[in-house]
Amino acid sequence: MLLEPSIITVLTLIVYFVITLNVGRARFKYGVKPPATTGDPNFERALRVQQNTLEQLVFFLPLLWIFSYYISPRWGLILGAIWLVGRILYAWGYYQAPEKRGPGFAISSLASLALLVGAIAGLVLSARQLFNVT
Repeated sequence: MLLEPSIITVLTLIVYFVITLNVGRARFKYGVKPPATTGDPNFERALRVQQNTLEQLVFFLPLLWIFSYYISPRWGLILGAIWLVGRILYAWGYYQAPEKRGPGFAISSLASLALLVGAIAGLVLSARQLFNVT
């Protein structure tokens, strides 16, 4: 059983849920009625945080699980936690001003890159064992 990536997955989905709620709150606060996706810049920033996080989830979650399975659940937990902190910093910064989103984006991107490299390495090593390649 892989408890570590399960914990990060649930925490990630909780953060995504809160970010999504923030879009709804911003719609109400700034009077942007559905299905509009433009209006007050504060609403647009909240929507961009949600959209970008969703885009990143598609990349992050499979990598987290592949890395954790083939390399290390513990290191998957650590890199996943770093990614999650980066996404929170990204959201917090972007809500304030677009130019403040960079550090959080960089942190989560580096964590994703580490997961990608590890996932590829784990798959290559496992494939070599499967085909008895030395």
